[in-house]
Amino acid sequence: MQKRRKTRKIRVGSKGAAGTLYIGGDATIVVQSMTKTDTRNVNKTVEQILQLEEAGCQLIRCAVPDMTAAKALGKIKSKIHIPLVADIHFDYRLALEAIAQGVDKLRLNPGNITDKDKIKLIAKECLKNKIPIRVGVNSGSLKKEILKKHKGHITPAAIVESAVEEIKILENEGVKDIIISLKTSDVVNTVESYKLLAKKCDYPFHIGVTEAGPIFGGSIKSAVGIGILLYEGLGDTLRVSLTDNPVHEIRAAYKILQSLNIIKKYPNIISCPTCGRCTVNIKKIVDEIENKLCKGTTCGAPTGPITIAVMGCVVNGPGEAREADFGVACGKDKGVIFKKGNIIKTVKEKEIVGELLRLIKKGTRD
Repeated sequence: MQKRRKTRKIRVGSKGAAGTLYIGGDATIVVQSMTKTDTRNVNKTVEQILQLEEAGCQLIRCAVPDMTAAKALGKIKSKIHIPLVADIHFDYRLALEAIAQGVDKLRLNPGNITDKDKIKLIAKECLKNKIPIRVGVNSGSLKKEILKKHKGHITPAAIVESAVEEIKILENEGVKDIIISLKTSDVVNTVESYKLLAKKCDYPFHIGVTEAGPIFGGSIKSAVGIGILLYEGLGDTLRVSLTDNPVHEIRAAYKILQSLNIIKKYPNIISCPTCGRCTVNIKKIVDEIENKLCKGTTCGAPTGPITIAVMGCVVNGPGEAREADFGVACGKDKGVIFKKGNIIKTVKEKEIVGELLRLIKKGTRD
């Protein structure tokens, strides 16, 4: 994996506040998501954000479709513990109200707030209040002039041109706290866009594949796109975009980071795909262990960076299980429980989950 690209370090959140974090520079990669509630419903929105916080979300974005939603941001911010981002489209006045409500970051779409004077007004207020701006280019909302220049095609060059044009306006107003995203629903276009822009600036990148789809296909598409970018050393914060409960976005994001050895914070469950040799219900065992460790919603557990192996037969089972921190190698209606290569005991199939979890709990306390 390539060394991570050097970028500016951007602070998001009030200095000294519990919700302060940094994006870019030497900061760890930030996992974020976006609420799927009506922002005007403060209670529902806060409830969802608190669930996302529990899951490991570090930065949360809310849609701001109208002034009522904009005015709700202050109340939402007062009840959560992570920085709040206002997602602004079309109306510059919503951005100004979001700033007045004390949001920690703005997302602007260059494709639908195009009046330079209005962008400058937003920039002035962000600079005054020390609020960073994400220039969030979406392939579906490029300016007509840019599309025409590129013969109607959504190309990496067109996407990057849109970002650069907005960045120059902000820079001319003195804004330097900028984060950039170049999202399309096409993995190749997304990757090539980021690679192209990386040659032109040193701003941190917010990466992801937009409108990735439902949980199964969307997670795979996101893992491919985000995985490639991270492997190339590109990416300072990420969001997995799924048509599902946003908690799944957080879980998928951490799985991607864990797969590339970028983090080692959460349990790593390895399990065999099963075959005709398997005589126990491995899927049920794995699902129960994962649900217990992940508490149904959270990405991790107090167990820390441990590896748990669940193997269905003797072909790979004993070896994989022995190499894991904890594991089980299953046979006919039973399982052999291991801890760091040492056999602890043999139990009946129905006892595997309970005994393995008991051992994990005991072992991580020792």
